[in-house]
Amino acid sequence: MLKSFLDPLSGVHVPHRKNTAHLEAVRMPPPESVVIPTVMHIGAPAKPVVKAGDKVAVGQLIAEPGGFISAPIHASVSGTVKKVEDVVLSNGRQAPAIYIDSDGEMRPFEGLKKPEVDSLSALADAVRESGIVGLGGAGFPTSVKFAIKDVSKVEFIVINGAECEPYITSDTRTMLDFTDLIVSGVHRVSALTDPKAVYIGVEKNKPKAIKKLREMFKDDPKVIVKGLPPMYPQGGEKVLIYNTTGRIVPEGKLPLDVGVVILNVTTLANIERYITTGMPLVEKLITVDGSAVKEPKNVFVPIGTRLSDVFEFCGGFKAEPKKILYGGPMMGTAVPDLTVPVIKNTNAVLAFAEKDAGVPEETPCIRCGNCVNHCPMRLNPPAIAKAFNNKDGEALYRQRVNLCMECGACSFICPAHQPIVQRHKLAKIVLRDWQNAQKGGKA
Repeated sequence: MLKSFLDPLSGVHVPHRKNTAHLEAVRMPPPESVVIPTVMHIGAPAKPVVKAGDKVAVGQLIAEPGGFISAPIHASVSGTVKKVEDVVLSNGRQAPAIYIDSDGEMRPFEGLKKPEVDSLSALADAVRESGIVGLGGAGFPTSVKFAIKDVSKVEFIVINGAECEPYITSDTRTMLDFTDLIVSGVHRVSALTDPKAVYIGVEKNKPKAIKKLREMFKDDPKVIVKGLPPMYPQGGEKVLIYNTTGRIVPEGKLPLDVGVVILNVTTLANIERYITTGMPLVEKLITVDGSAVKEPKNVFVPIGTRLSDVFEFCGGFKAEPKKILYGGPMMGTAVPDLTVPVIKNTNAVLAFAEKDAGVPEETPCIRCGNCVNHCPMRLNPPAIAKAFNNKDGEALYRQRVNLCMECGACSFICPAHQPIVQRHKLAKIVLRDWQNAQKGGKA
């Protein structure tokens, strides 16, 4: 991919609507029950190790990893396992879930202990045991990022504090309220990898976070807190790496292939919290906002808490919600109802009234070029659309549709309201089928 394909000014200006940026996080009381799916990460599902009737405590292992790219799951409340039963996920798929009735005591598991981390491999083991996955929304098991055979390949550490989606401020509160965890986490990872530099990328519309981080790292010349233009999708992995280090991650390659390890700022803070306390990932700091929410907040929520309980803690609704999202309005996923739970990679839940939830009427493409000009990957959506409509896998390969990060900048800027992101997702399936056919049907 040519350097010009990653113009640092590419993207779109979205309304920020950071209504809760000034609100310190509060902790909601434990709900009466939680529903904890075994699929809350990219990779193999976790395998339940508890059954109905078992007593559990906060931080106790309830599901073990199902493979190398997987993550363990721990009880988020103390109480009794009610059942292990399939649940429908937000993507429509089914997966086993562990239902726990809370005793309201939030008793920590007696077997918790702080890990000893004196090497990179020990850090990878600790992160795996913690159950931490990418908390910025991706859900990739973070331990895999530290499974580095040759540490000399690590030239840069990039910490993602961009938080470029509208409404979401949970990362912002982490940077403001738990700066000490970020500082000790950066120093720990830096000491174990010895990079040339550590970049912390934060959009310039978060001046308090930038100021505080720069003050905390003022005596460490290796750490660079870089203020970035508030341009969506500034927090996209490839975009952030380019705009901090100048490195380009080629199609099909990982950040480590260009000498970079990248971590979300909240992911890093939770890693350090586990190392210093021994408590695995059992709760999430999420933003609760949207035009239907009576009392928007940043809230610490036990994983598995139903959205109905979260919204009730935030005063309920001031208008009937017509659309509810996991995540932000650009890349978030609509949920079917309020029974779905908060999961590991939930960073926000948003509820919108009818006036904000309507879908604009689609009209024919007018070839304005806005989607091309604002795509951070410099893709050509009209050409991809033509190839998709023709089911032409070879043309989709030439158009590099797999580079699409599904950020939604193209759909946001399209005057014809074309469903470009959805089309790209389907086009990737056509491409994959074509590639499998080229290999003789082998996946």
